[in-house]
Amino acid sequence: MVTAFEPAKLGPIELKNRIIKAATFEGRAPKGAVTQDLIDFHVAVAEGGIGMTTVAYLAVAPEGRTDRNCVLLSDTANLEGLQRLTASVHDAGAKISAQVGHSGPVGNSRSNHAPSLSPSGGRSPLGMVSQPATNEDLDRILLAFRQSARNAVEAGFDCIELHLGHGYLLSSFFSPKANTRTDHYGGNLEKRSLYPRKVVEAVREEIGDRIALTAKISMRDATKGGIELEHSIPTAQLLEQDGHLDALVLTAGSSLNNPMYLFRGKAPRKEFAETLPQPLKLGFKVVGRRFMPDYPYEEAYFLDMASEFRSALKMPLVLLGGISNAATIEQGLGAGFEFVAMGRALLAEPDLLLRYQDGTARESQCSHCNRCMVSIYTGTRCTESFSA
Repeated sequence: MVTAFEPAKLGPIELKNRIIKAATFEGRAPKGAVTQDLIDFHVAVAEGGIGMTTVAYLAVAPEGRTDRNCVLLSDTANLEGLQRLTASVHDAGAKISAQVGHSGPVGNSRSNHAPSLSPSGGRSPLGMVSQPATNEDLDRILLAFRQSARNAVEAGFDCIELHLGHGYLLSSFFSPKANTRTDHYGGNLEKRSLYPRKVVEAVREEIGDRIALTAKISMRDATKGGIELEHSIPTAQLLEQDGHLDALVLTAGSSLNNPMYLFRGKAPRKEFAETLPQPLKLGFKVVGRRFMPDYPYEEAYFLDMASEFRSALKMPLVLLGGISNAATIEQGLGAGFEFVAMGRALLAEPDLLLRYQDGTARESQCSHCNRCMVSIYTGTRCTESFSA
C-alpha cells in the first residue's frame, strides 16, 4: 500500500515523500528579482517536511508575466538568484520545481508595458484586453520556452511544471471559447491542442532526462462555453500518448473568469477590491460577485472529478484541491493518485507535515477564509494567527 511519507519516483528524480507544495504566487519578487524573502519562503516549507516545493510563477517572455513583479526565467540575468534559491531548498532537504509558463490573457499589459496575448484576442470580466497571438508571436514564445527550460536546468531545479491551466496562454488554446482560430492551431480538439503539445515536446527535448517534467492542466474552467471534461480528458490522453510528461497536475477554474472555483470557501471580494487600482476597482464592484462567487469548501473537493482522469489514464497524477488534513492525504493516495499537492494549509503552517509525520497533529488549522489571496501583492501569507 502506498503511504505518504515514503520515497517516490517522479520521472528521473526521487522525492522523499509523496507530498508537493502547490504553486501559490509568492509576491516576493519585486520587479522580477529573486529576493532572500522568496528564498526564505520556500526554505520554510522545505524544512517543514515537504517532498518538493513549487516556485510560482516563472514567465518565459516579458508579456507573459502576470505583472512586472514576476521572475523572467528566460533572462539569464536571473540565474544567480535562482541558483541560490534551489541550493537553499536542497540544503533544507527538499526538491524544488519551477512552474513555467506564459500568462497569455491573464497578463497585466499595463504593468508589463506589453500587450497581453491570447489565441484569438478578447476581453476579461474585469476589462483586461488581449490581442490575438500571431504565428510569429507563437514561434518566438516557443523559443522562449526552450531557453527557459535550459535555464531551469542550469539554475538547479529538479522539475519543471508547465502551466497548461487557469486560462493562461497554453490553457487558452485548449478552450473552445478562447480559441476560435481558423489556422492549424484552431478547430477541433486535436488542432487546439497542437501548440501546447509542441511546447511540451520542445521543453522535453531541452531538458532530456536530467530533470522531471510535469504539467498543470485544467479539468474544467467553470465558464460558459469553456473547457469541460469532454475536452480535458481527451486532451490529457493526447499528452499521455505523446510520452513527454512524468505526471499531470489536475486543477480547475480560470484566473480570468472564475478563480474561486479553484480555491473554494469564502470569497474575499471586499478585501480584493481594495487592492485594485481604478478603473479596475470600479469594474470589480459591478462584476465582483459574478467574478468571485462563494463555493462551499470541503476536503478533497476535486477528488470525484479527478477520479475520472485516474480511470482514463495510466500516467502518474497529482491530486490537489482541499488537501489539508492527514486523512485527506491518505484518501487521495488511496484513490490511486501518485502524489498530492497542498497550498493554503502550508501557508498557514509551513511545518504541518512534520507534525503529521510525528503524530502530533492530524488536521490543519487553515480556515479557508481565502484572505491569503489578497496578500499576493505584499507577500503571500496566512493572515490568521495560530498558536503552536
